[in-house]
This record gives sequence, C-alpha cells and structure tokens, in this order.
Amino acid sequence: MSLPKPPVPTYELTVPSTEKTIKYRPFLVKEEKVLLIALESQDEGQIKNAVLDILKSCILTRGIKVEELAIFDIEYIFLKIRSKSVGEIVSMKVTCLDDNETVVDYELNLDEVEVQKPEGHSNKVELGEGMGMVLKYPGINQFVSTQIVGKDLSATEVFDAIVDSVHQVYTSDEVFEAKTTPRKDIIEFVDGLTTKDFEQVQEFFSTMPKLSHSFKVVNPKTGEESEYTIEGLSNFFG
Repeated sequence: MSLPKPPVPTYELTVPSTEKTIKYRPFLVKEEKVLLIALESQDEGQIKNAVLDILKSCILTRGIKVEELAIFDIEYIFLKIRSKSVGEIVSMKVTCLDDNETVVDYELNLDEVEVQKPEGHSNKVELGEGMGMVLKYPGINQFVSTQIVGKDLSATEVFDAIVDSVHQVYTSDEVFEAKTTPRKDIIEFVDGLTTKDFEQVQEFFSTMPKLSHSFKVVNPKTGEESEYTIEGLSNFFG
C-alpha cells in the first residue's frame, strides 16, 4: 500500500495587469530542488525552464500563459507563491537614515507587498505626424535575468529589451504588428528614433508598474522616523 500524499493548501491572488483572480499553491520540495539545481548550473536557459515549469505547476487556474505575463505580474505571483512556501514574515535589519549608524530590526509582511502603478504611465509613444508605437512589458526572459540570476543588463541587452518591447508601430492609416514584422526592420526603426523619442521609450520602462513596498522605522536613540522603499523581487528575500 502506497503512502498518502501530503495535503497542499491553495490560495488566491489578483494578477496586477489583468485584475483577474487566479488560484495557486506553494512550491513543493521537489520543485525547490529543481530550481536550486538549475541555479547551481548557472545556465540561464536551464533556469528559465525551471522557473517556467514551477510557475505553470503552482498556478492552478487554467488558461494562464506564463510566457505572456508582464515582468511585474511574474514577480508578484512568484513572491506570493514563495511567501506561502517559506513564510509571509521576513526579518530584516535596516540602518536609520538620520544617523546612518543605528541598526534596527523590521519584520516585513509579504502579504502587504503589492504592485504599484504610477499615475500617468502609458504604453503609447507619440512620434508626431500621426505616427507612434505601442509598447509591451518585458516578460519571463528579463525576470530570470534580473530577478533570479541577478544580472545587470549590458547596453546591448537593454537595447534588445527595447526592441522586444515594441508591440505595434502605427501611422494615421496603418498598423504594423511587431510579431509579423522582421526583427531587423524593428531594429532599424528603433535606431531611427530621435533622442527625444527614445526618452519617451525610456520613460515607459522607468514608470512601468513594479513590485514595491514602503515602510517606516523609528530610531530608538533619537526618536527620528526613517522611511524606506523596497523594489524588485530579489530585495524582498535578500
């Protein structure tokens, strides 16, 4: 007679970009092992496959295509899954800002961490004379590179990410879909942007929704209050 399977709890969360409620479960030990082995390999492709497989297994709602989720959706889902796996409370030590030397303890509740959406953020870049671009958010590739592997993107990789973010190019009477346009044509188009136009593209990235949490602590020596903001998945478990 085989052993029974341990019970696995299920939870719900709201996907930030779609506001759709999905069900998920925590990581299992076997999945943590797969991820650790992939991380030890230092092979980004292997790590990406491990993360994809784990997310697909832990997301119980059908029809969710992880490959098409925005990076902040993936960060948020990964955070919630991992918090239910290892615990919602993370103990941190922070240095008070008023004297830059007093260290205090802070307990971060991961259930309170949300994706912040800046006002005025837009995925459209107006280029003038009826022409413009519609941009899409980075996805699983950049999530693995920056939040799992912890790599700083090179100038070439940043440019590639911008090219990959182009969803549509439009004029006053025609729309060009990036998925049906040769990549070399998109590269040429981005290369042809003015500095001012390119700054609008950079604004899209700098203001896009992100995993963020602000909190305050009081310096026990001075009574002064310091405020901190944590951003980026890796910093919530650091």
